[in-house]
Amino acid sequence: MTEQNTPALIIVGGFLGAGKTTLILKAAELLRKHDKRVGVILNDQDAGLVDTEHAVARDVIAREVTDGCFCCRFSELVAATGDLMTYRPDVIFAEPVGSCIDLTATVMRPLQTIHPGQFRIAPLTVLLDPDSADQLRDDRLDPNIRYLLANQLAEADLVCTTKQDLHRGPVAASVPIDFQLSGKTGFGVESWLHEMLQPTRVVGAHLLDVNYDRYAEAEAALGWLNLHANIRLPLPRTPALLCGPLLDELEQQLSKAGIVIAHLKIFDRTATAWVKASVSTNGGEPVPEGDLMADPAAEHEFALNLRAVADPDHLRRVVLAGLDKIAGQVEIRHLRAFRPPAPKPEHRLVS
Repeated sequence: MTEQNTPALIIVGGFLGAGKTTLILKAAELLRKHDKRVGVILNDQDAGLVDTEHAVARDVIAREVTDGCFCCRFSELVAATGDLMTYRPDVIFAEPVGSCIDLTATVMRPLQTIHPGQFRIAPLTVLLDPDSADQLRDDRLDPNIRYLLANQLAEADLVCTTKQDLHRGPVAASVPIDFQLSGKTGFGVESWLHEMLQPTRVVGAHLLDVNYDRYAEAEAALGWLNLHANIRLPLPRTPALLCGPLLDELEQQLSKAGIVIAHLKIFDRTATAWVKASVSTNGGEPVPEGDLMADPAAEHEFALNLRAVADPDHLRRVVLAGLDKIAGQVEIRHLRAFRPPAPKPEHRLVS
């Protein structure tokens, strides 16, 4: 396989709610305008990803690696890339779990060493939400979130701030910022893609010295909840009018309980439309996408992902109480609330 027809593999890391999926889907849209074929691999500690639903809704070929991060499910990551290869992609985006660190040693170097020549691996991009940059300067930030954020930034080949449409000024950060981006408007995305596809910097240049006990402790501080349900309403409602009030209710109840939200995402689909809505911080303004003016419908397919610094059972109670306020029949198809297990990479190459 020549380099010309070897697909580029672009890994986009960053903390929960940083805007990874939004950026990837905007980049996929721009690449497809240039007749490039694109695939996406999403990653989570559980099944039922809002981001996968979102990618499929935007007609992007997507695969999932679930029940563990890319490092712990390296073989599944390789299998997912192999599955996408049947579509002859020019670019494959891979989005690791938002709490993941040590990607250079456990994912990028094993791919280069064990599967040489299969991909043109791009520099590791780590996204930084401007709100997270502010939090890093605040002594009140949860120490486990600080640990994960700081290590993600430390191993990045390049750091990009996101949500430029909401934060137009310069971002004060502890590390140099390579690009300011907006996955919503596309600001800066073409320039970033050019660097990904024709890189000017060393790939995987920053190896971390990771204490895996400390890493496990930091990840376990986060409660994880994934839910997938069918909802039947007595009176038809648009996806926006179903998602919006529920998102507001959950954010208010989580904040009232003193639970720090890392991200809260809802995806709702009817026979003719879809809406995604999310918040990435307590009191944050909801970010909606999709057909906000869709026709009302009685039948809804619904997914919810919540990551927060809290006991998973507490998250379960808050979410179920919120669903109980929906005037209709809620059939839960999948619900799991848990703490991530200790990471155990399949490979770790540091030399």
